[in-house]
Amino acid sequence: MIASLSGLVLVKTPNAVIVDVGGVGYEAFVSGRTYDALPETGHACFLHVQTVVREDAIHLFGFHTKEEKDLFLLLITVSGIGPRLAQTILSGIGVDELCRAITGKDLSRLTALPGIGKKTAQRICVDLAEKVGGLGGFPADAGGARPQPAPAGEADAMSDAVSALVNLGYPQATAWQALRAVEQQLGEGAAPLKVEELLRQALRFLAAR
Repeated sequence: MIASLSGLVLVKTPNAVIVDVGGVGYEAFVSGRTYDALPETGHACFLHVQTVVREDAIHLFGFHTKEEKDLFLLLITVSGIGPRLAQTILSGIGVDELCRAITGKDLSRLTALPGIGKKTAQRICVDLAEKVGGLGGFPADAGGARPQPAPAGEADAMSDAVSALVNLGYPQATAWQALRAVEQQLGEGAAPLKVEELLRQALRFLAAR
């Protein structure tokens, strides 16, 4: 089983990366957030890896941090969540925020993620609320106080902006990448933005690529 890859980035896309390790190219599927953290092609990188074996294929899933990999492994234990959906979830939300949403049972934030309906969100909370402690930058025992979830309006605005970009013909992974870039550029200033402004900022980012 391959547990990590260390080598040169040969090819990278929002969904996968090929890493040259001693002359052998290994393809690993990655979340949008791991993609954002990867260096440019030709530069050295390190990925934590989970090998997923199926009857017809062996797939590698790569992660920038061990915490992201650990959360991926927890997500795929939930009924109805496979490896691809787990990485889609991790593309749409950071480890810290996902852990807060799970422990806080913030269903509105979870259902704003692509592919997650209310029943799946409920299963995630029930199955993982007591398992994500220690991940995401907050302690396993927070003295009984639950972290406050992000306001539902912010999550809805991001989800609606993604949907709008998809309707304009952009791939979902590209849409999330653009909106994460807007978040990084504006910092806390991105939180109060409405869908129209998020969309305008994301389109500006995409036009400048």
